[in-house]
Amino acid sequence: FAQPKIGWVEISNIRTDGGGAVLEIGDVMVQENGISMATAYDDSFNQTPERLLRSIRALGYRGAINHYVGMSHYFRLETSGPGLYASLSAPQPGEEFSAINQPCTNWHRDLVTRAKAMDFSVILSLSYELFDEHCWTDWKQRAENGDPALTGWAPPSTLLSPANGNAMGYLQAVARAFTAIVRDAGAAIRFQVGEPWWWVMPDGRICLYDAAATAAFGANSVSISDIRAPMDAAQNAMLDQAGSILAQSTADILDAVRAEAGVAPLETLLLAYLPTILDEEAPEAKRANLPVGWASPAFDILQLEDYDWVIAGDHAATRRGIDLATQRLGYPPNRQHYFSGFTLTPGDDFIWANMARAIRDAQLRGTPEIFVWALPQVARDGFTYFDEEDDLLNEFDDVRFPIAIGRGATVSPKFSTGIVTTLSGHERRNSDWADARLEFDAGPGIRSEEELRTLIAFFRARRGSAKAFRFTDPYDYSSLNMVEEPTALDQPLGTGDGQQTRFQLVKSYGELGDKQLRPISRPVASSIIVAVDGQEETAWLPGEGGAIEFDTPPISGAQITAGFRFDVPVRFASDQLEVSHATFLAGEIPVVPLIEVKEVT
Repeated sequence: FAQPKIGWVEISNIRTDGGGAVLEIGDVMVQENGISMATAYDDSFNQTPERLLRSIRALGYRGAINHYVGMSHYFRLETSGPGLYASLSAPQPGEEFSAINQPCTNWHRDLVTRAKAMDFSVILSLSYELFDEHCWTDWKQRAENGDPALTGWAPPSTLLSPANGNAMGYLQAVARAFTAIVRDAGAAIRFQVGEPWWWVMPDGRICLYDAAATAAFGANSVSISDIRAPMDAAQNAMLDQAGSILAQSTADILDAVRAEAGVAPLETLLLAYLPTILDEEAPEAKRANLPVGWASPAFDILQLEDYDWVIAGDHAATRRGIDLATQRLGYPPNRQHYFSGFTLTPGDDFIWANMARAIRDAQLRGTPEIFVWALPQVARDGFTYFDEEDDLLNEFDDVRFPIAIGRGATVSPKFSTGIVTTLSGHERRNSDWADARLEFDAGPGIRSEEELRTLIAFFRARRGSAKAFRFTDPYDYSSLNMVEEPTALDQPLGTGDGQQTRFQLVKSYGELGDKQLRPISRPVASSIIVAVDGQEETAWLPGEGGAIEFDTPPISGAQITAGFRFDVPVRFASDQLEVSHATFLAGEIPVVPLIEVKEVT
């Protein structure tokens, strides 16, 4: 057709029969996990919102759904020569909006309506990204040599120039359309501007040179061939102006959203991708891509995403990045959200473990809403998240068993070995546990009535076996030969790879080649000494579960070692403590059994 036409297809009188007439979809319901889900229209336009919402609830996610409206399926199209381009032409009969197509409108209305009925709120996310083939040429950000900003997707998307009035006017129209859908559904309006930035090429070229941007910079436009290079005053001035242009463009989008929302309550959110905009190799990039014009109260909520760091297991970079963003923009933790993810390739299970760790860290920071990116990867790999680890931490009192009593305790290391005797009389033995589980009897350490009273008070404070606590094994509490003063070279923790910053404290037992490794979850923090390639290192912090976290990753091949004193996490083996004053005076020793608690490390 010379002009776009509106139509639909209706399929009716459908009947299925035979052995495969019914598809098994799974009847599962995972307990609520306290975190939220992220979705995207480009990933799910060919599924019904009902199916998506059912899956999200079944997997335990509640609260908000952060829904990216996408970059390749929401727009209307118009012809220009042989090409098709994103359109703002007048809606035809049967269309509601000039900026988004009617199937997209119908889909999102159904999503928002059903989500509201299921007590989900939907955060609609709009980015500056657009499918390159359908983007007008003058809307694109460009490098200094004229190359368009292109992402790594195949086929690629491009980035719209914050300086181009037509491009920004288009995004404002898109934002108004989606806001109207949510408003008319009577749902809470939560609108996110997602990852707005000036694109940086892999070789360091920053895309500040499209015609509209060059005109906006005027005399301030100078050459920046590599954003990673040291900047002079003129280049920094240009980056600052780029930040101001970017901040103004997001403010204009929010103004359009507010105008469309009218009197309806509105929450505004900004999503920032930290590994790019806070790249330590390009320290001045934040002038353009994390502008001070975004500082609170420009938005209600600052959302932070850092999946490059999560994939690498660089939790120290996450900590530094979030601290810097918090300091620069002034949003306290209770006005921040966090996105953990994502696992692009099937089989990269280690990334899910890193994501779970990042989620726990965000919870410890007090982040009110945490999102997993995203539903297609979660459904593909079967990732589920539980709060059990945090519950275990909450059931631990970080106090030590009375030392004087504990010094007289007896200890019993215990393994679990399955032994099968074959018909020939030979045995086959299989060790069920990688590490021993310790049992103690603290009774022999009680020497006086005063110590007996101390024990009873300690037992009551722990509510019997309900709460675990620290216990110093009188026979094994040091990284060096059980009881000697630790040194930084006692225990090997691993080898640096240039990315990993977190190393678990362990203690090894046995001969070289057949060592039994014991994770240490309760070190005495003040006793830890760390060395890298034999040289003592101080640029680290103690982490959760007996880990150490370096400020910067040790170089590839570096040998990480540590020395430390440690306690054993234990609980009372019984909820009942039997003590007789008369028999104690007669010399009978009470039995006070303690059992080791295995913790997540």
